[in-house]
Amino acid sequence: MASIADIKGAGLGLKRELIPQIQSRYQTPEISNIQFLEIAPENWIGAGGKSAHDLAWFVERYPIVCHGLCLSLGGPKPLNTDFLKQVKVFMTEHKIPLYTEHLSYCGDTHGLLYDLLPIPFTEEAVKYVAARIRQAQDVLGQRIGIENASFYAAAPISDMDEITFLKAVLDEADCLLHLDINNIYVNSVNFNFDAYAFLRQIPKDKIVYAHIAGHLQVQPDLLVDTHGEDIIDPVWALLDEAYSLFGNFPTLLERDTNIPPLAELLPEIIKIAEYQARYRATQKAA
Repeated sequence: MASIADIKGAGLGLKRELIPQIQSRYQTPEISNIQFLEIAPENWIGAGGKSAHDLAWFVERYPIVCHGLCLSLGGPKPLNTDFLKQVKVFMTEHKIPLYTEHLSYCGDTHGLLYDLLPIPFTEEAVKYVAARIRQAQDVLGQRIGIENASFYAAAPISDMDEITFLKAVLDEADCLLHLDINNIYVNSVNFNFDAYAFLRQIPKDKIVYAHIAGHLQVQPDLLVDTHGEDIIDPVWALLDEAYSLFGNFPTLLERDTNIPPLAELLPEIIKIAEYQARYRATQKAA
């Protein structure tokens, strides 16, 4: 199996529309900037035929990470350990070293909503979610990463802010952080806080890799995390600051909707790689 250390550089979420485009241009100079890929295991577990063949092709050529969609870490329904056992087998079979999930929930006891809902920022929720993360780690036999999620309505019972809650869960669960740069920016606009002050409180040693993405501006004070737009300058600046604070870490471009041809995504991937190269040079000079 590959190791987490193999996850490095700039990455891209593997969408089915992009598969033939990457395959046809594999080993070209511009494609070489893609150093790892991310998949949602829900979309690939049990896949057969052409899908299985495509996945095998990528497994042989790229480090891959699993980013889950439906575990519902903050939800009221018992954790889906049967699904986690499937994930464990899938990761072993395909040499995938890392699984991450959102610090949110996506359903109740009756079913899934397929949307990310905010967990109340309370001490009780810290204990509850951390216990479920530890349970997931026990089933998988390894630490997982949790992603700071975007949200649009604050729970009225919250008694701490988002960064305090995030850090408390990371400590209580002894898990890794899947850092989402765009989500910090989106939440900072929607809830009027300082994104840079939030970023400075991130525990560097917990970061396993990051997301960066575009979002939709609905109103001046309302952004929606669509992953369907180009990345804007303030989000690039926040990534730049993150590298300045924490050094290089693997960073993946998320594009989940309104997916353009690969040629239109490559400039953003190249920009991530250029930022990383600059900070590698800075670290060597130091």
